[in-house]
Amino acid sequence: MKQQTKLSQSQESVAEQQTQAQAAKEFANSDELLRFDATQTSVPPEIEQRLQKSAASLPPPPRRAWWKNLFGG
Repeated sequence: MKQQTKLSQSQESVAEQQTQAQAAKEFANSDELLRFDATQTSVPPEIEQRLQKSAASLPPPPRRAWWKNLFGG
């Protein structure tokens, strides 16, 4: 019984430390926040399939001329 109490207390302290570490995260701008959120959030499979299906039906992007790529036009 004592082992379970010690284990649950250690699990609680680890969870609390993780929560505090996540709460202390600061971002320089909104783009960093969005990038961080995107890495932490998984896309539901149904939405991922719909996005892939939708992207497959899009026409390919127009090709830029080589000189525009070279000179930034």
